[in-house]
This record gives sequence, structure tokens and C-alpha cells, in this order.
Amino acid sequence: MNVPKELRYTKEHEWIRIEGGKGTVGITEYAQESLGDITFVELPSLGFEVEGKKKLASIESVKAASDIYAPVSGKVVEINAEIESSPELVNQSPYEKGWVVRIEIRDLSEEQDLLTPEAYEEYLKTL
Repeated sequence: MNVPKELRYTKEHEWIRIEGGKGTVGITEYAQESLGDITFVELPSLGFEVEGKKKLASIESVKAASDIYAPVSGKVVEINAEIESSPELVNQSPYEKGWVVRIEIRDLSEEQDLLTPEAYEEYLKTL
């Protein structure tokens, strides 16, 4: 299972790449494999204020529908419109082309509540 070392993770299988007060958010390789072929992604609107651990977006696959939760609190400043027309990018490239949104992070200290790559790998072993 690919778990990039520069990211932080949630137990709900979201990832975040934090750079300069902003965070790029997506779902993990484990999540996209569990869902199967992604058929639709419902993205939030720009400017949407989200609280950490609250619903950020929705994703549907041939197997199930699921919510994507915000790893941290903040404001949506960019959405990946490409995955609206090509949701399969989430399957093909969950950590690069398949990202979901970028958030302007309200409180950078929330990062300490997220799983390190090593902790996420240990968590995956329990599933």
C-alpha cells in the first residue's frame, strides 16, 4: 500500500499535504481501492468553511457512496474540477491528479491531531 511520507492522514482515510498554510486534501490509496471504480465526486463550493472531521465532499463508486471529511478546519480555496468530469483520476492517481480540494487552514496546530505516515500504516494493519 502506497503511503507517501510527506502527508498526514485520518482514520477515515483522507490525506492532507500541508504547504504554507494551505492543505491539499484527497483520499488514500486504501480508500479508493475499497470503494472500487469512482463514478462521481461532489465537491464543495469555493469559500466553503469547513470544520475538521466534518463532511467536506461526497464520493460515489460502483460499490458505495461515502463522505470525505476535512482533516483540518478552514476555507476551501481551490477545487479539483478535473475530477468532476474525470472521477476515475481518484483511482488512477489518488495522491497527485486525484486530489479533491485545497483548504486555507484556520489553525495549523490541528496537524498534530493527524496520523503520521507510520501511524497510518500501523492503523491499516488493524483493518
